[in-house]
Amino acid sequence: MATVKKRENRIYPEISSKAYEHPTDRAATAALASIPLLDKVLKKISELGFERSLEQQLLADAVKLSDKQLPKVFSLFTESLTTLDIKAKPDLYIRQFPLINAMTVGSSKPVVIVNSALVSQVEEAELHAVFGHETGHILSEHVHYATVLAILQRLMSSGISTLGKLPIQGLLAILSEWYRCAELSCDRAATLVVDDPLAVCRLLMSTAAGGVKDLNLDAFLTQANEFLESSDLFARHNRWVNELGRSHPYTVRRVGELMRWVQEGDFDRIRSGNYVKKGQEPPPSEQLKAATEHYRQRFSEVLDRIAGGIGRFADQLSDWIKG
Repeated sequence: MATVKKRENRIYPEISSKAYEHPTDRAATAALASIPLLDKVLKKISELGFERSLEQQLLADAVKLSDKQLPKVFSLFTESLTTLDIKAKPDLYIRQFPLINAMTVGSSKPVVIVNSALVSQVEEAELHAVFGHETGHILSEHVHYATVLAILQRLMSSGISTLGKLPIQGLLAILSEWYRCAELSCDRAATLVVDDPLAVCRLLMSTAAGGVKDLNLDAFLTQANEFLESSDLFARHNRWVNELGRSHPYTVRRVGELMRWVQEGDFDRIRSGNYVKKGQEPPPSEQLKAATEHYRQRFSEVLDRIAGGIGRFADQLSDWIKG
């Protein structure tokens, strides 16, 4: 991890996740909660021991970080928590893995896990951005859904496509659709933590290129803008279809969405202290209600493709709970 000159660590007292959340994240989360029996099923999956098993698998070959174990890395992590005013301090681990990535799991007590490739290949500001992204997941309360998603992904990779009568493929598809929306919020959280949108863009560029050095950020920003502004309607439709099998949105889309948020002035507005605080969240707007309905339709389309429709999907969830 190369060191760069650190910025002053900003703090946003009592900041609500609603201050930075992407509209698609809010809408998709609300739409997910409206699917009959879904929350009950996800809670039961966690309680059946799958979550504990997942944590044990992830942490069995990992090293816990502290002020005595990679203290500079640990300091960046604690600064990220302080910036977003997160009082409960999750544990931080590093594991040997060749991909530039990190994850947060644990419904009741989140744990942040970073890959060795991330720490060894990115600049300090980019690593700080990663921690900001993960703490954004914690503040936005994404971790429960994200943990169940990770459990289902492991079950599928092991060749298990059903758990009794539980429709794992359908659950995996709609949770992945939700998670792609959640990622857009956490790129914003990362920007607030590192106080530099370009550092987040460099991180995303490094992730897309596998850590290759000497990349040109300006050229990548142009690429992202061209992707978002494409007038090819067929290509735009295909992007959504092609993203169905992905856990994350396209990297250039994430960069474009982030820079649009910055250019619209929301980043500077929050930096100036004008942001939504906990307990002051406004009621859902008509625009959010319309977006939520849009995502209900999106989830319905996904389930039509994979699970035979939302009605059959709900029946399968009901049968699994009864069984």
